[in-house]
Amino acid sequence: MRKESYTFLQDLLAAPSPSGYEQPAQRVFRAYVSSFAAVTQDVLGNVYGTIAASGTERPRVMLVGHSDEIGLQVKYLDDNGFLYFGAIGGVDAHLTPGQRVNIHTAKGMVPGVIGKKPIHLMDPKDRETVVKLESQYIDIGAASRKEAEALVRVGDPVTFAGGLERLHGDRVTSRGFDDKAGSFVVAEVLRQVAAATKKLPVELVGVSSVQEEVGLRGGTTSAYNVKPDLGICVEVDFCTDQPDVDRKHNGDVALGKGPILPRGANINPALFELLADTAAREKIPVQFTGIPRATGTDANVMQISRGGVATALVKIPLRYMHTPVEVLSLTDLEHAVKLITATLYRIKDKAAFVPS
Repeated sequence: MRKESYTFLQDLLAAPSPSGYEQPAQRVFRAYVSSFAAVTQDVLGNVYGTIAASGTERPRVMLVGHSDEIGLQVKYLDDNGFLYFGAIGGVDAHLTPGQRVNIHTAKGMVPGVIGKKPIHLMDPKDRETVVKLESQYIDIGAASRKEAEALVRVGDPVTFAGGLERLHGDRVTSRGFDDKAGSFVVAEVLRQVAAATKKLPVELVGVSSVQEEVGLRGGTTSAYNVKPDLGICVEVDFCTDQPDVDRKHNGDVALGKGPILPRGANINPALFELLADTAAREKIPVQFTGIPRATGTDANVMQISRGGVATALVKIPLRYMHTPVEVLSLTDLEHAVKLITATLYRIKDKAAFVPS
């Protein structure tokens, strides 16, 4: 991966963006994309990068990845200065105790830790019990409610501490790959299309959407605004090459073996075949999964926007989803960019995606 792209990924992941509080990450996305695409933003905070088609009217393609990550939100400050919180998105209560966190306030970032009773003081039955999120608390070092209130307000968002780190080979770990990996791919496709000498046969709108983790909200409104003929959502998907995951649930999916192309009711058959055929032509490794129902991604709401959109999914294999230590392959990211870019140049007529 080129140095500038890796730095962009690093900055995107470092920026806090729990659902409803995405603007730090969206500012990173806007700054990067604005040098090669026309950038706009809507009232929800979705960011659009557009590369217009030349000549006669062309199909409009929407490419979307969501910028929001799971997180926490301060709900109550007690008399001793401890902060109680709720979940933003699907937060696992098993993993939160003992984590370092950052509270993002109007005055800046405040560090804290999610406390936990020492194992020495726990009854045997309590050692096997998950502490409910509403009973967990953050310690910022304050000795009273007054001290805590001078630093933090109810409603402030919280993220897990830690950013992008390299593991062995092309593997990297970070919080927030779900789905800043998608926003990253959207931006890189826009960059590569803008740099190409070959004219793009479609109008391309790349979207970094918001509030996916709390109900696909940004995907719903951005698809309505863009009015695409075709749409490709870039998401992450569960790896099944780790020891504790059953392949019967999600198929045979591994890191480093290329992006995933799902099939199912949410996926337009012709657009799926175009992506699969392009992968074969360009010798890009891909993996296949089946999703018989709605996908739970922005592709779901994009497909049923207005009169309907021919929709596909390109997913990045990911280990340990919704933890602070998600792991993916940089090569899989690059292959996703290459696949989507190459596919865009093969789209000629939107009528080809109408079932016959």
